[in-house]
Amino acid sequence: MSMTTHQETRGMWLGLAGVAIFSLTLPFTRMAVAELHPVFVALGRAVVAAGLSAALLYMQKAVRPDRQQLRALLIIAVGVVIGFPLLTSLAMQHVPAMHGAIVLGILPLGTALFAALRFHERPSVGFWTMAIIGSALVVVFALIQGAGEFQWADLALFGAVIAASMGYAEGGRLSQVMGGQRVICWALVISMPVLLPLTIWLALHYGLAASGKAWFGFAYVSVFSMFIGFLFWYKGLAMGGIARVGQVQLLQPFLSLLGAAVLLGEGLSWMNIGFAIAVIGIVAIGRRMNIRR
Repeated sequence: MSMTTHQETRGMWLGLAGVAIFSLTLPFTRMAVAELHPVFVALGRAVVAAGLSAALLYMQKAVRPDRQQLRALLIIAVGVVIGFPLLTSLAMQHVPAMHGAIVLGILPLGTALFAALRFHERPSVGFWTMAIIGSALVVVFALIQGAGEFQWADLALFGAVIAASMGYAEGGRLSQVMGGQRVICWALVISMPVLLPLTIWLALHYGLAASGKAWFGFAYVSVFSMFIGFLFWYKGLAMGGIARVGQVQLLQPFLSLLGAAVLLGEGLSWMNIGFAIAVIGIVAIGRRMNIRR
């Protein structure tokens, strides 16, 4: 096995570990927001992860990012540190985790689209076709679940797809220069001055009374979803390539459906499974379509 092949294989395994961690984010978020304020869960998890990141950067004596890297880190922070957690936390108050998993199934296409637009690539007609079909499937699913109308939570989930796609694409590219660990760590740390005072205010205003189950959910999304998962994910993207490693993200909806069934006891219906398979199939085809540089 050549050095390049070995590196790509290792990148795939690291990416798979990150996806496995991310796949439980919605079930554990729903567990946390059942008793804790959703905005506190969204911002508080980033504060906990930022503290861990600051400690890691200090131990590594990491060099501070330059001005160009800082601009990219701000985009990542807006997308995956603030936007995605906030919108999914709000959505998980109103819809099952399985519903969210299927809507978020178009995330890989969104990531590829943002990477193409941000880094001056030209998606083919085939890619755009698959993106439209995949989005249409998700819209149909959301309308069926909402008895012919969009639920407010669906709009939040669509916004979460946009936020995460933007952050994943920017982070995948920056991780090739800075390294995956430092990308997410710095994105979290630069967010701390905004997030910490807001989190403290939310805790004082809404209180922290909750069961151990809710706090366990909060702990998972703080330590694993917001910190450890990204260490694996961005490292995998840097080693194996964004396009190649990004394919393992296709497994995330299935793992989320299974996690919701096991952790929350949500019913795994044939319609959920069918839409998940359809969305993932379209995304898989779309990811293979040509994107010209």
